[in-house]
Amino acid sequence: MPIFEADPLREADVLRLRTPLAPGAPFILLEATDSTNTRAKEAAEGGAPHGTLIAAGMQTAGRGRRGHTFFSPAGCGLYMSFVLRPALPAAEAIRLTTAAAVAVCRAVEAEAGVPCAVKWVNDVFVGNKKACGILTESALAPDGSLAWAVLGIGINVCPPPGGFPPEIADVAGAVCPAPVPGLRARLLCAVERELIPLYAGLAENSHRDEYARRCLAVGRTVRAAAADGTETDVFVRGIDGECRLLVRRPDGTEAALSCGEIRIKL
Repeated sequence: MPIFEADPLREADVLRLRTPLAPGAPFILLEATDSTNTRAKEAAEGGAPHGTLIAAGMQTAGRGRRGHTFFSPAGCGLYMSFVLRPALPAAEAIRLTTAAAVAVCRAVEAEAGVPCAVKWVNDVFVGNKKACGILTESALAPDGSLAWAVLGIGINVCPPPGGFPPEIADVAGAVCPAPVPGLRARLLCAVERELIPLYAGLAENSHRDEYARRCLAVGRTVRAAAADGTETDVFVRGIDGECRLLVRRPDGTEAALSCGEIRIKL
């Protein structure tokens, strides 16, 4: 049986299970698209209401942070993007990404029964491999607040036939080793359901403690890449109130990282 028939993502199943992030928020399911984030950004710019959810069975040009691509084959992943209109200053946009990471962890543990952890700032790990990536994109209002934000979530629900491509096989993982009927629809709805209280608590950053507990980097030495491409080994002391990474450099100086990328040897 082809893998796409083993766990089909059906609109009827989602609508039956779904608790919208916002009352009456639209749901759009595409068989395939270039990027759900691209479609959601277009929708946001066109006035789509808060909570609009766009999902796809596959992406031909899935995107990650810092220009990375996100492998998005048919039948084995879950690709979804929310249109959000948060009352947040731009400086606090990181809260959307970290709240989404907590929501994904909760949803995967509830629906698949496997423990999850977070690799700061936007990846969710199952075991020692990345099973989910999160990409938040936004536009600014004239007053410096967020006019809208698009929250994109890509989850590897099971491996593709033949496994992941060689270039990512060492780092890419999946929630389950094989397709589970109905899991993609249940996961989609569970992620949205878990986001509801987390989104409501963004102003208080109420998810911060759970995010910090789930963070793989805390207590480890990691390789941190700055926006200019320079890399340094740093020791991670913890996560602060804004979910920034508190690090100690080799020369003993300390810093709080709010952007960039880290690599962890697990």
